[in-house]
Amino acid sequence: MSRNLTQAEMAAAVGVSTSYVNLIERNQRSASVNFLIALSDAFGINWRQLTKVDSSLALSDLREITNDPAFGDVRPDIEELRALLDSAPNVARGLSNMYRVYRNYGERLATQSEALATPDEGPLAVEEVVLQFFRENNNYFDALERLAEKLRPTGVIDREELYGFLKTYLAQYHTIAVSVVPSESIGSGLRYVDREQSRIFLSEGLDYTNKVFQLAHTIALIEHSDAIGAEIKQARIVSKHAAARCRVELANYFAAAVMMPYDEFFDEAVSSKYDIDNLATRFATSYEQACHRLTTLQRPGKKAIPLFLLRVDRAGNVTKRFNATPMPLARFGGTCPKLDVHYCFQVSGRIITQVIEMPDNSRYLAISRTVDRPSLRFNRADNRLALSIGCSIEDAPATIYGETIDLYSPSGVTEVGVNCRLCPRRQCAQRANEPFFENLRIDENRRGVTRFES
Repeated sequence: MSRNLTQAEMAAAVGVSTSYVNLIERNQRSASVNFLIALSDAFGINWRQLTKVDSSLALSDLREITNDPAFGDVRPDIEELRALLDSAPNVARGLSNMYRVYRNYGERLATQSEALATPDEGPLAVEEVVLQFFRENNNYFDALERLAEKLRPTGVIDREELYGFLKTYLAQYHTIAVSVVPSESIGSGLRYVDREQSRIFLSEGLDYTNKVFQLAHTIALIEHSDAIGAEIKQARIVSKHAAARCRVELANYFAAAVMMPYDEFFDEAVSSKYDIDNLATRFATSYEQACHRLTTLQRPGKKAIPLFLLRVDRAGNVTKRFNATPMPLARFGGTCPKLDVHYCFQVSGRIITQVIEMPDNSRYLAISRTVDRPSLRFNRADNRLALSIGCSIEDAPATIYGETIDLYSPSGVTEVGVNCRLCPRRQCAQRANEPFFENLRIDENRRGVTRFES
């Protein structure tokens, strides 16, 4: 779009100095958020499109790339990375795409997982496509937030009324009846929607919060299929399986927004210093639901601190992850055994805080705890998982968990890595595999702390 304006005319329209516009045009100054908003107001431009590359997310990706051991010993500083984003955004985007492919192939080979992704789904595995979709949207979907706000009744004050409201809503507007049935009648699932009979069957193994969640999830798929489809179409996801996965996750997103309205939840999160137990109690949700909702608080102008979220099973396999911080998370297989998220299974239900340091010397505060799954019979397998949510050490003082430990004590820091295959640390007693990018030193005259290194 061309307006044929001089720098002086543009500066006057936006309300800044001519010299400031000149510096931006010559890539000698980054555009501030206020400048971009003013630009949007003056010329009707979507300012989020202008900031998609030159953003903290893109900068985070570049930091992850340059901190990889394969990058070498000489790493650019933060200002050099910013300069790359400002002057060559297409190069930065290309590097990020190449690095994702490199990491995807490397990790899948390293963990001896399935064959590489099939040609019809591209170079990224389905799980990576889903994660990247949410990451590119910063785990925030404004259209779904607004739709959730319209659904939730303003008159409902008692959280215990929400299940009854949703049940009545489905009957009144969609002639769909809701029944709670014995778990064996719907197999191994927790919810079944019979569209021919207009019935929703919920397992009696679901507690109150999960019954509410499942009804809100179903409403999302019934009423807002087009809105969900528009989000996926805009992301240009071609894999049918990946698109189906994204539809389910976006319906989950809508359900969480219904249970935990954005403004109310954000205000309580900030005032309670991100006390997860308090949030779960206040909004009648589970601990895990409250953690997930915290990661979505990224509305422009009303953002929470950036968080990462990692969920593992008893074997250490990653079953869910989200990341808005620069911290690299394991994408396949297991995680670093030195993370306290693994210890959680020994102290079920107890919150454990841990300050961790990555190989690039960046530090994070991790809050870990087990989360339960419905247990329907005495002799069924242990369904517990462990969840870790955290933030950079710089944001830790904003949380109540940062008050419980000395964030900057050298003796209180645990040195960790992504996982053994991707970790460059030497002489680690917990190493279970050699790194895939180099051979560790072996001397037959010495015995190291593990069999992989002398």
